[in-house]
Amino acid sequence: MQRIIMRFIALTLFIICFLAGSVSAQKRPTKPQPAPKIKLPASVRTKPSHVMDVAKVSPSTRGRLQGSALEIDQLIENRLREKDQRPNEMASDEVFLRRVYLDIAGRIPTLQEATDFLESAVQDKRQNLIDQLLESPDYVSNMYNFWADTLRLTDRPQANIIADPYLSYIKDSIRTNKPYDEWVYEMLTANGKVWEDGAVGYQLRDDGMPLPYVDNTVRVFLGTQIGCAQCHDHPFDDWTQYQFYQLAAFTNGTRTRMLKGYPGFEKTNPANDLINEARTKFDKGRVPGNFQRLVRANTYMVSEVKAAMRLPHDYAYSDHDPKELVAPAVLWGEIPTKAIDSTPREQFAAWLTSDTNEQFSKTIANRLWKRFMGVGLVEPIDDFQDIYPPSNEALMEFLSEEIVRNDFDLKEFMRSIFYSRSYQREASDFDPSSDQKYNYPGPAVRRMTAEQVWDSILTLAVQNPWPFQRPTHDQLAPVLDINFAQDNYNRVLQKTETFKDTYFASTYKRNLNTHSYQGNILCRASELPSPLPPQHFLRQFGQGDRETINGSQEDATVPQILAMFNGPITHVMLEEGSAIVDNVLSIESTRDRVDAIFLSVLSRMPTGADRRIAAGELQKTKADNVGYGNIVWGLLNTREFLFIP
Repeated sequence: MQRIIMRFIALTLFIICFLAGSVSAQKRPTKPQPAPKIKLPASVRTKPSHVMDVAKVSPSTRGRLQGSALEIDQLIENRLREKDQRPNEMASDEVFLRRVYLDIAGRIPTLQEATDFLESAVQDKRQNLIDQLLESPDYVSNMYNFWADTLRLTDRPQANIIADPYLSYIKDSIRTNKPYDEWVYEMLTANGKVWEDGAVGYQLRDDGMPLPYVDNTVRVFLGTQIGCAQCHDHPFDDWTQYQFYQLAAFTNGTRTRMLKGYPGFEKTNPANDLINEARTKFDKGRVPGNFQRLVRANTYMVSEVKAAMRLPHDYAYSDHDPKELVAPAVLWGEIPTKAIDSTPREQFAAWLTSDTNEQFSKTIANRLWKRFMGVGLVEPIDDFQDIYPPSNEALMEFLSEEIVRNDFDLKEFMRSIFYSRSYQREASDFDPSSDQKYNYPGPAVRRMTAEQVWDSILTLAVQNPWPFQRPTHDQLAPVLDINFAQDNYNRVLQKTETFKDTYFASTYKRNLNTHSYQGNILCRASELPSPLPPQHFLRQFGQGDRETINGSQEDATVPQILAMFNGPITHVMLEEGSAIVDNVLSIESTRDRVDAIFLSVLSRMPTGADRRIAAGELQKTKADNVGYGNIVWGLLNTREFLFIP
């Protein structure tokens, strides 16, 4: 079905757009209506001097990782020979350039970046570019989007929870390249308020749902779906309901509210006391939302207590009795020796993230492999079962071992994939819904994610796609924290007023709107509030509502066509002061201007046919700037723009 929709959308675009590349180019019947002249915000018209410091890759490990890349190639080519298939030809520099920017930076390259790479004669320029991009703020933004979809990151998971410090924690873990096993362990074991330790936000994401929390955790990090066993033995796998409760017993003592006995909570709930006092101070007892939100948010804190786990009252199997006590036990393997004397949560986390837990390393290897090669070795990527064996068992084992060999350094693991010939080959058209296994003669053709489309359009439209960033832990903590044992009503009132003027939702969004164009905030997708409203460009192009794991969609829809044709975000690049307008109009030669447009939008030079059609468009428009705008608009509405080659 997905392929049928894609072909329909491609055919529609072919008929009504100016097409380029493998699908050729054709002028649409009616010219786009120019948007009203609205100035771009000053904050996006000047390149930033500095965005953020990002962890560097190690030059000394390149040789070893190139060896790993060769092993990947050998395992793939062995499989292809077994199936009487051949690997694809190596991709051109133009195709590689666009692909690697989208996969690592989450956007297309700028005109200058494309020109610099394509004109470079350095022998190892591909490896150099890979390493350069992995050290960039763009990498942090792109991988944040990847994890936001997987971890269901949202600014407000529950009514009174403030999640911003958790989102900052995830972004910072990517920025500093914290080892994957380390930050997963932290999320599973952290205690306190979210601005004391951002990692507790993972537990708060499923606040009030202790059993779904276990199911989601196992699915995300171990690629295993045990949710059915919450109510009954799994119908298609070996997991029993009793095993589910044994595993859930590890985290049954987790608490997410301030407990009586905590400083400031001796007799009555201090948040209720403060709100009741505020009712006597404010007109008609109407306590402002910022006061209530901040005070109640300070009652959310993660801790661990001793708590017995019992089977449900309707447990129906004969091996155990309803309401029987359940001792904690892992699904496979053993709890690492170093964690034997730890708390149950710490035992669970130590087992899940252990370097001997192959399912932990296999799951992240498979997730990243699909992200960059288009198809997972195991599909679905979060449902490892005997009925879904890896398409290349030897490669799956090697990648899993490579994760451990790199001490869970995901950048190092990614380098070995990007360095491989298999990644750098021409892409193949593969239908993931087919019964055939994909043997990776090259990456599978993929459509851009919603975030990649958005960030690529920003690359064309603005000089500065970072007019602001998500607030950091250091910025948030002083504003958000209330000490119930020390802060009296007047002090709390002062803090809630500071909150109102900074990070309270209505004020914060009003400040973001100073960077907007026709209601669209011109900033990287990773920095925007989440989830965005359903009518937003990102949601129209498939960004999920962050309620389900990997809830994004890639299906083509009519609203997407309309958004690309006439939406404000596609017109922004034709405004005076946009990056592509400034770049093109600074060039004297008409031929060079056309070259610059193609390099900017499609990361390649125009073909002879492209040049003839572009020349015809320019001849038909008396104002040549309009003609150039039509060419930009036409290329933007092609299948070639929306897909990763």
